[in-house]
Amino acid sequence: MKPITIETQRLKLLPLSLSQLQKYLQNNGLLETELGVNQAQRTITDELTEALEKTILPAVADTERNYLFSTLWTIVYKQDNCLAGDLCFYGEPDAEGSVEIGYGTYEAYRNQGIMTEAVAAMIEWAASFPGVSTIKASTDADNPASWSVLLKNGFSKNGESESIIFWKRTLLRQPLQK
Repeated sequence: MKPITIETQRLKLLPLSLSQLQKYLQNNGLLETELGVNQAQRTITDELTEALEKTILPAVADTERNYLFSTLWTIVYKQDNCLAGDLCFYGEPDAEGSVEIGYGTYEAYRNQGIMTEAVAAMIEWAASFPGVSTIKASTDADNPASWSVLLKNGFSKNGESESIIFWKRTLLRQPLQK
C-alpha cells in the first residue's frame, strides 16, 4: 500500500504504521528520525499509552481493517519540521456511517490554529469515503480550546454529561447521479 500524506498550507498529516506506532510509544527520537523531522518535546499521557497498547496497536495489526481509521495520525508543522500533535479516528465507520475523532496538540504548538487546520483536513479526508456520513467527538467539559476546534469545524453539541461534552458534524452528501 502506497503511503498516504494529507497536506494543508502549514501541515503534513501522516498515518503511522505499526512499527512507527511502536517507535512513537518509545518516545526516544527513533520515530522523528524515521520521519525526517526535528526532535521536539513530546509527552505521552497515560490515557494515550493505554489507548495505543489496548486499542490502536491491535487494530492496526489487524490486516482485515482499514488501518487509516484506527491508527494515530501525527501532525508535522512544516515551518519547524516538528511533530506538533496527533489525531485519530476510533475505528471504521459504524452501521450508521459515523466515525469518532480524537486529537491532542503538543504544548509548544497550542493556540496557533494547528489543530483546527488538522481536524478540517481529516474531515475532508473522511468525507471522501462513501460510508462516512457523520463525525463525532467528545471533549472535557472544562476544555474550551478543544470546543473551539470543533466549533470552527462545523460541529454542534449533541449532548453532555457532568464532565464530557459530545459533538457531532453531519457531512453533506451529493445525491447519486442516475
